[in-house]
Amino acid sequence: MVKRLLERCPQLAFSISACTRSPRPGEVHGKDYHFYTEQEFKQLIEQDAFVEWEMVYTGKYYGTLKTEVQRIWNEGNAPLVDIDVMGAIAIQEKYPDNSISIFIKAPSIEELRKRLIKRGTETPETLEERIAKAEYELTFAPQFNKIIVNDDLEAATDELVATVNSFLV
Repeated sequence: MVKRLLERCPQLAFSISACTRSPRPGEVHGKDYHFYTEQEFKQLIEQDAFVEWEMVYTGKYYGTLKTEVQRIWNEGNAPLVDIDVMGAIAIQEKYPDNSISIFIKAPSIEELRKRLIKRGTETPETLEERIAKAEYELTFAPQFNKIIVNDDLEAATDELVATVNSFLV
């Protein structure tokens, strides 16, 4: 959905997140993520380099670099961040007048499980960790400005684009 949103809303630019996980096959540092060791990431935390950051999974940190958001603003675009719920809530709190939070959810936890299995990137342990996290994150959905159920990709994308365009006007 993010890729489709970027194609249809040229005033948006993708904010590349920072993380401590290993790159997946084909992922490139600085393009897909800014990959850091845990020690490097913690140093960036100490330097107050993040708009938001979170240990999303055990030992796996993710965050939005201030320099990344500033780069996008300097280019005259609006940053699009694709992050976990706690990060989204943190950004919404820091930029209440300049941000919109959109919660994208699968039609059900079982459907999410099927999608993750089909993606083929999870071990049985990480699959269960992701499912547990998704169940927890669902409890925060009411705090978002908009909730979109991704049961039909085209319809959900249309709703997402309409929501973003309404905000950017």
